[in-house]
Amino acid sequence: MSCVKFPGIRAQIGRRMVDGRVRYKIAEAARMAGVSPSTLRLWESQGLIEPVRTESGQRLYETAHVERLQRVSWLRTSKGLNPAAIREAIRAEDPVGPADASMDAEPSPPGEKAIGPKLRHLRRDMGCTLEKVAENTGIAVSLLSTFERTSQGLSVKALHDLAEFYGTTIAVLTGQAETDERESLVRNGEWTAWPPTSSGVTVQNLTADRRQMECHRFQLAPGASSEGAYSHAGEEFLHVLAGRLEIVLDNDQFFDLGQGDSFYFESRRPHSWRNTHDGETVLLWINTPPTF
Repeated sequence: MSCVKFPGIRAQIGRRMVDGRVRYKIAEAARMAGVSPSTLRLWESQGLIEPVRTESGQRLYETAHVERLQRVSWLRTSKGLNPAAIREAIRAEDPVGPADASMDAEPSPPGEKAIGPKLRHLRRDMGCTLEKVAENTGIAVSLLSTFERTSQGLSVKALHDLAEFYGTTIAVLTGQAETDERESLVRNGEWTAWPPTSSGVTVQNLTADRRQMECHRFQLAPGASSEGAYSHAGEEFLHVLAGRLEIVLDNDQFFDLGQGDSFYFESRRPHSWRNTHDGETVLLWINTPPTF
C-alpha cells in the first residue's frame, strides 16, 4: 500500500495548515528555535527530534516540535550537554514527550512485545505520515502517535486494522516466528502478551510461535470490548472459561455466551464482542489460519 501527499494542505508564509493544525516549515521552525535549518537536520540525525514528513520528504514541525527544539537548544548552549545527555535530560524532564517527536519507545512491561516502534518503522518504510495512516484506518493521529511510542492505548479492532494496513498480522508484530518444530510447550503463566488495550483487554499467546492455528487466552475486564467490528480471512472458535460474553456477527446477530459455552464462526463475517459480566471474563480463542 502506498501513501500520497496530504490532501487539502494550504501553504502559508513559512507554515502549512493540516486539518486545522499549524505546521511550520524547517526555516521557520529553525528561526523560532534560534538555530539554522542545517542544525535541525543534524539534531534529527542524532535522534533529538522527529518532524512530520510529507510524501515528498519535506519536514514539517508542530508547536510541540518547536518547544522541544527550544529545549534542546537551551540544554546545548546553556548546559553544554552532548546529544546523548540531552536525550536523557529530556526523557527525565518529560517522559511522555510531544506527539510525534519521541526519541525512543517506552519500555514494555515483562511478557509484552513493543510493537509500536515496529509500526513506526513500517510507516516510515512506506513513506506514510501519521495523517495518512489515520485517514486509512480511522484511528486518531494522537492515538497512533502515542501507540508508536508506548505500544499501548489502542483497541483490539484498531490493532487489527493497523496490522491489515501494513500487510501483516498481530502475531508477526508480537514476535511470533514460524517454526518447523512439532511441539510448542508454554507453561501456565509464562505467556507472552499483546500490548495492553484501551478498554481492558489482555490477550496472551498460548503458543510460543506461529502455527496453523493462533491460540490465545483473552482476559476481559468488566465492560471490555473490541470497540468495533472487524473481519479477516479464516475461521474462529472460542470457549468461555469464566464470565459472560456477547458477540455480534454481521452487525445484527447477537449471541450471549456464558461459562462453558463454545462458539464457532467464519472470520470473514464482521464481528464484535464485549464482556457483559460484572467481573472478569476469560476466553480460549482460536483462529485458523493465522490471519489476525
